[in-house]
Amino acid sequence: GFTALAPLDRYLHRHRAKVLTAGVLAGVAALCALPSLKFDSNPIDLRSRRVESVSTLYDLMKDPTTSPYTIDVLAPSLAAADKLADRLSRKKEVGLALTLNSFVPENQAPKLAAISDAQFLLDTTINPIEVMAAPSDAETVAALKHTAKDLRAAARRSGRTAGADAAATKDALRLAQALDKLASGPASVRAHADEAMIPGLKTLLAQLGNALQAAPVSVATMPKEMREEWLAADGSARVSVFPKTAATDDKTLKRFSKAVLSVSPNATGAPITIEESGRTIVRAFAQAGILSFVVIVALLFLVLKRARDVALTVAPLLLTALLTLATCAVSGLKLNFANIIALPLLFGIGVAFDIYFLIAWRSGTRGLLQSSLTRAVLFSAMTTASGFGSLWLSSHPGTASMGLLLIISLAWTLVTTLFFMPALMGPPPETEAG
Repeated sequence: GFTALAPLDRYLHRHRAKVLTAGVLAGVAALCALPSLKFDSNPIDLRSRRVESVSTLYDLMKDPTTSPYTIDVLAPSLAAADKLADRLSRKKEVGLALTLNSFVPENQAPKLAAISDAQFLLDTTINPIEVMAAPSDAETVAALKHTAKDLRAAARRSGRTAGADAAATKDALRLAQALDKLASGPASVRAHADEAMIPGLKTLLAQLGNALQAAPVSVATMPKEMREEWLAADGSARVSVFPKTAATDDKTLKRFSKAVLSVSPNATGAPITIEESGRTIVRAFAQAGILSFVVIVALLFLVLKRARDVALTVAPLLLTALLTLATCAVSGLKLNFANIIALPLLFGIGVAFDIYFLIAWRSGTRGLLQSSLTRAVLFSAMTTASGFGSLWLSSHPGTASMGLLLIISLAWTLVTTLFFMPALMGPPPETEAG
């Protein structure tokens, strides 16, 4: 054992009242801290932001219009959907509420007239009557050098102009240098540059040509697939609601969901599903924790056969659970879909050491801290901690939070078992009988 702990053994027995009072006060303080314990129901927070797919998703969520956290509401008709969208748009948490009519432009006549004028002016440019043959490599080199020369001349003129954009001038010179380098390089490099840039330019010109063919838009002229996404066969219409700000945290999602549900209780979507799933998971694991505690108490009664001994075993276990959850609340460690799995395990981990100490106490062992049992318990805890520590070091945030919660629980288990329980049990039964 640890003979150096003999003074601590004596202190725990001589000052039992102080130790027990400290334990009770710690439990009360932990109980008061529990209301600030948070549950993060957002499954995305369990993923590492260093992963490219997750970092891309967070980039998309910075813009509310591309956020995946939208809410859908079903209205009996398109007209009712428009009215509902108007009511939802007035909520400060809502940034945008769309219906099928949202895709029908307003004031189409003047816009179509402007597009028609642009089409008249640009048609021969985009769709030339006569298309010249592809240039030779020599012609391409000459064009590159000529463009580089013009860019340098423009940069010089800009440099002599007051208030000129210095950055634009610098960019023009860099581009001229790149064109010169391309012109002086081998033909294969210019061929690769052609393959990299020209197809995209052709696509852009084709898109511009299609945009200039605009025609009046109505619900009837929309593609069938698009109408079916927003309008059902029975006439019911969909309203898609977007958050006003980037919904990247659990609190913002809850406010957004609450605002939409206050207008339409039948709304559904990712934010609502996440919140309700979180409530279901918390409720399920609370039930699991209660059931595991009840089963442990029943087994203790079956084995120990004394209510007092069962109470002596369970009291440190309850204190450990309170201190573990309070530490999470104070440190900001949120419960989530991953680490909440550890909560029912806390009882099984904590009760084992308590049983060892109780059995030794019942057999008349004195000086528990200096006994070989304490050494065995510490080595057992270190072995367990190595497993929990490997989880804590995981690059997966959910797994890491589970390992951290288990380490915290193991630490408090040792504290309550080694320091609170000996004071709680007092002198062994043989001493009392003598």
